[in-house]
Amino acid sequence: MSTALIDAEPGPIAIDPAHTALVVIDMQRDFLEPGGFGETLGNDVSRLQSAVAPIQRLLAGARQLDMLVIHTREGHRPDLSDAPPAKIARGAPSLRIGDKGPMGRILVRGEAGHAIIPALQPIPGEVVIDKPGKGAFYATDLQLVLSTRAIDTLIVCGVTTEVCVHTTVREGNDRGYRCVLPADGCASYFPEFHEIALRMISAQGGIFGWVSDSQRILAALMSSS
Repeated sequence: MSTALIDAEPGPIAIDPAHTALVVIDMQRDFLEPGGFGETLGNDVSRLQSAVAPIQRLLAGARQLDMLVIHTREGHRPDLSDAPPAKIARGAPSLRIGDKGPMGRILVRGEAGHAIIPALQPIPGEVVIDKPGKGAFYATDLQLVLSTRAIDTLIVCGVTTEVCVHTTVREGNDRGYRCVLPADGCASYFPEFHEIALRMISAQGGIFGWVSDSQRILAALMSSS
């Protein structure tokens, strides 16, 4: 397999698919479906649906090339021992973390709402990282998984662009990973936050990473096979 040259902003980036991971952030029912945590915060959860089809395409391409695929889920232990009180008490949602909602207890591991949406279900062999915070590196074994596979580049997609996706990219950047975001494979409850967050990634010569889209990324990956 040869190097893939991805057309991106602020400029093209050459990646080796064998040393690249597709990281799908928090595409969970609690964030994307009515009755979950996202809606309890007063958000229009339908705004996140735009990322589903692009991520499906990226997953299909990554699986075809036998790339490392990682899914993350934000959520907490049933006893909430890993949920800081400040996080639980923040804001004024209609239901708080741990409360009983239409899909079970809000943002609690093992509940229906914590699950990844059916359209993006992991397949056997794909890594699923359960994280208690916004970033995928915090209090998880993600770093170990990546280093074991000699990964140097991350294609990061999912929700929401300005929160968990952005935090993961910043964490990855500080650890030396090159991060590429497909703009259409990320989404936010706030369109203006989505746009600004992407601009922040590629600003100043790519201070946090590169921004492309699913079509350009897939074109590059397929040309390398």
